Amino acid sequence: MTDQPNILFLMADQFAGPLLGSPSLKTPNIDKLVESGVTFESAYSNSPLCSPARFSMMAGRLPSQIGSYDNACEFTSSTPTFAHYMRNLGYRTICAGKMHFVGRDQLHGFEDRLTTDIYPSDFNWVPDWEHPEVRPEWYHNMLSVVQAGKCVTSNQVDFDEEVTFFSRRQLLDLGKPSKDKRPFFMMVSLTHPHDPYAIPAEYWDRYDHDQIDLPKVPTIEPSKDDPHSQRLRKVMALDEYDLTDERVKNARHAYYGSISYVDDNVGKLVKALEDAGLKDNTIIVFTSDHGDMLGERGLWYKMNYFEMAARIPMIVSAPHLFKPRKVGTHVSLVDLLPTFVSMACKGSNEALVTPVCGRSLYPILIGDDASVKNETFGEYMGEGAIAPIFFVRRDNFKFISCRVDSPQLYDLVKDPQELDNLANKPGYEEITKSFQIEVDTRWDSDKIFADVVLDQKRRRFIMNALKKGTKEHWDYQPIRDASRLYVRGHMDLDDIEKNARLPQVEIPKPDGPTKLK
Repeated sequence: MTDQPNILFLMADQFAGPLLGSPSLKTPNIDKLVESGVTFESAYSNSPLCSPARFSMMAGRLPSQIGSYDNACEFTSSTPTFAHYMRNLGYRTICAGKMHFVGRDQLHGFEDRLTTDIYPSDFNWVPDWEHPEVRPEWYHNMLSVVQAGKCVTSNQVDFDEEVTFFSRRQLLDLGKPSKDKRPFFMMVSLTHPHDPYAIPAEYWDRYDHDQIDLPKVPTIEPSKDDPHSQRLRKVMALDEYDLTDERVKNARHAYYGSISYVDDNVGKLVKALEDAGLKDNTIIVFTSDHGDMLGERGLWYKMNYFEMAARIPMIVSAPHLFKPRKVGTHVSLVDLLPTFVSMACKGSNEALVTPVCGRSLYPILIGDDASVKNETFGEYMGEGAIAPIFFVRRDNFKFISCRVDSPQLYDLVKDPQELDNLANKPGYEEITKSFQIEVDTRWDSDKIFADVVLDQKRRRFIMNALKKGTKEHWDYQPIRDASRLYVRGHMDLDDIEKNARLPQVEIPKPDGPTKLK
């Protein structure tokens, strides 16, 4: 056992935080993490879209600070990530599953990557803010809802089966004798419960279809208070199909089944950790990159700052280190980098060498909630936006600001469904003004807009150029050296069998000569 704890970082994709702990879900393994862990009940994605959320999380910085605006932005090799930090602090860094890295660098500080990615690593999915009237043809539409239901397998299932298999094997290998005595930081990133909403019958059948709930908030008519939602309707082609109650229930049913599928895989990985004899010195962290509207307000997927899209689960389970409890402090994904560093350095953040937006949550983990401000921030510059959208969550309030839209202010204690926009209502003029001044001071919206448009142009130009002639693919190719697997002629057979077996069995000394009968 090393002085530094191992860290197993488990990540789902598009897991709506408000559903965590819901009686509608069957998640016994995640429930065990909640029972044994510190659960952050007000955790947020800093940018509710896959790549910006993940890159911000890994860098501990907001998207505009690292040029991570959308799903086709390059994540630069010069951006320090939590994988670089953990590796520099003496950890073996391992990654499996979805990362959505864009560009040639497909490691970003990870020493080992066990699987390829599920999504493209090129510039093909670039939005175009100069032509917002044109719907991007590559963006998913409502077929995910219309075609929701059971499947034998799917693109998503194939991917997560591979991720779980190789991750489980890696955890068991980490428990075997090795000359490498470093602690490990291992990230396992599943692609469920992300749409399309299709799941094998085993998981569909865990739920009674008649008991599947419909959205609490029905479709909201177009409003000057929320033009972004109307733009999202166009981006998703929401009006192309009639989303009947049955189609909506099918999609939600499959989504719940997909969460149970994630739960089963979490259980397999935690069991592998136990079987390898590593659980007592490992911190388990579980989260997601963003949520899913699931038909609330008539919206689907993510790309906005309403609770179902922006709030995420976040659990830190290490009962030998942190007393299990639930915490209401507003936190976000950018807080994870300094938190991981603190875990490796017994609470210290002195190892940080570059500025980060996030704050270490280590003080909260050990019970000192008051030392962490009850606030968090976000930016959205991806599909459906036509200018930067800024987000501030502080105390009871959520404030959303965009230079082309009216501001939105919600009191989530009094109005958890976010139905009453308080911005500029009598009695709220001053707090609205205060939030707007803060946003205008914190962000230069005009500059960020110009940066985004220029970057979009550059990437579209480069993508068009790279399509001509010989095409270079940046997609990650897992390397597995077959000469080092199983039984090979250059290995000692007894050593092979001994070192590959868990738990270890010593090779006995020979009993001496025996007489044949």
